[in-house]
Amino acid sequence: MATYNKRGYKAPKAKEVKEQVEEVVIDEKNSTTAEVFSKLDETASKTEDWVAKNQKVIIGVVGAIALFTVGYLGYQKFIAEPKEDEAASEMFVAQQNFQQAVEGVASDSLYKLSLNGSEGKFGFIKIADEYSGTAAGNLANYYAGIAYLNTGKYTEAIDYLSKFKSDDVVLSALAKGAIGDAYSENKQPKEALESYVKAAESNKNDYTTPRFLLKAGKTALELGNKEEALKYFTDIKENYENAPEAAAVEALIGLSQ
Repeated sequence: MATYNKRGYKAPKAKEVKEQVEEVVIDEKNSTTAEVFSKLDETASKTEDWVAKNQKVIIGVVGAIALFTVGYLGYQKFIAEPKEDEAASEMFVAQQNFQQAVEGVASDSLYKLSLNGSEGKFGFIKIADEYSGTAAGNLANYYAGIAYLNTGKYTEAIDYLSKFKSDDVVLSALAKGAIGDAYSENKQPKEALESYVKAAESNKNDYTTPRFLLKAGKTALELGNKEEALKYFTDIKENYENAPEAAAVEALIGLSQ
C-alpha cells in the first residue's frame, strides 16, 4: 500500500517533539510557581502594612502582658507570700488557746482568748479580717466559727463558718455540719437539717458521712418527717455498717417506720 505525504509537510523528529512537550510543561510549572510567589508577596506586603499601621497597639498589648506578668510575680513574692507568713505567725497563739479549750481546760475563757487575741497577738476575728484572702485568714474563719459555737454565739458561728472554704474532704464536711449544729442549738431545725444533708453529701467518706446522716435523720424525726428520717438511717445501715453510728441505727429505723 502506497503512502503519500502532504506537500510541504515535514514530520518532526522524535527528539524535537520531546523538547516541545518538555518546554510546555516547564513553562506551565514556572507559571504556577510564579503565581504562588506573587500571592505570598502580596500577603506578606499586606501583613507588613497592617503591622506598620497597628504598631503602637501591638507594642501596647505586648507591654501590658509583660507588665501583668512581672506585676503578678512581684505581688506573689513581695506581698502575698510575706502576708501568708505573717498571718501564720499571728495565728500561732490563737491556735494554742483553741487547742487547750478543746481539751477542756477553762474552755470558755480560752475560746474567747482565741477569738480576741492574747500575748500581743491577734485572735481569729482579727486574723480573718486583716488577712482575708490568705490561707491562714480562711482557716481563721473556721476556728472562729467553732469557737463561737462552743461559747453559745450561734449566729456568729454560722456567719464565720459560712465564709470558710476548703478542698479538704473532712474539714469541708465538718464546717457544714457545724453550721447544722449552730442552727440546731438556735432552734432552727429546718435549716439544721439542710446543713446536715449538705455535710453528709458533700464529700462522702466513712468518717463524716454517717455522722451527719445520723444527725439529719434525728432532725427529720424531730420535724415529724419519718419517711425522710428512714432514708438517712437506712443509708447508714446499708453503706456504713462499720461506723460507730450504725450501732444505734436499728432502733431509730424502728421509730421511723
